[in-house]
Amino acid sequence: MQITGSDIHLLSVFDAVVRNGGFSAAQVELGLSQPTISNHITALEQRLGVTLCQRGRRGFLVTEKGQMVHEIAKTLLGTLDMHSGHLAALKGNLVGRLRIAVLDSVCTDPNFRLPEAIARFTEAAPAVRIELGIARPQDILNGVLDGAIHIGIGSFDNVLSGLRTTDLYREDHALYCAAAHPFFARADADIADAEITAVPWVHRGYWSRQRRKAVNPTDLDRFADEIEAQLILILSGAYIGLLPIHMAEAHVAAGRLRRLGYTAEDYTCPMQMLTRSGQVPQVNTLFMRILAECHA
Repeated sequence: MQITGSDIHLLSVFDAVVRNGGFSAAQVELGLSQPTISNHITALEQRLGVTLCQRGRRGFLVTEKGQMVHEIAKTLLGTLDMHSGHLAALKGNLVGRLRIAVLDSVCTDPNFRLPEAIARFTEAAPAVRIELGIARPQDILNGVLDGAIHIGIGSFDNVLSGLRTTDLYREDHALYCAAAHPFFARADADIADAEITAVPWVHRGYWSRQRRKAVNPTDLDRFADEIEAQLILILSGAYIGLLPIHMAEAHVAAGRLRRLGYTAEDYTCPMQMLTRSGQVPQVNTLFMRILAECHA
């Protein structure tokens, strides 16, 4: 089938619905009523001859063919965005969208200079619409690779072919327990290393094996895919775990957390800018340069 402008519009609506997890959740982003969104999806289904999603009392669910169509839509829309940026650059105009995704719980780090970079970029390119979101490292990797995200910021263990990283700054991690944990009231000298490794830990689910504690995780250990979720589990007093020092400092000052003297698992990780390899639109290039300069 020949893809028309109407098809692209319908695919963009479908993409927003899938990303937001349903019709009602996509209303704000699209600026359309729920019945209008439903009509657009029905029109796309009729155009393609497949059922894209199931909706009703049981909730919103993308079908297998709907998932395939969504992957095609993401690739198509990402390519159009990229070439739109190139065409705008030919006229000397900086317009379009810049989609940025960041790892969670970074704002308390004084080394994190994204707000400064956004301020400088907005002054230089006020017509560009910045879309900023929080995501897990693997989702950022996949998003940058397929074009759904233009620039990612986080720490990436396994960079896929077609992507490149630029180190921005380094983030220190240390081991913490909460006020409700048995270790909290004990002196570091009285806590044996064997006790530290034996109690339940909460790990970051996306960490590579090198970043987890040296002993194998036990059935009592838990995994969290967000730093905020990991912090909550540690604050429960049921687990200990590694946290960014900048994030934990306020809780230490409030008496809710204590940094343990066991340093065998402390580490410093690079915080990186993730982009696609090769030529990118001028809008992306400008922001990448400003972000690197702010962290120099």
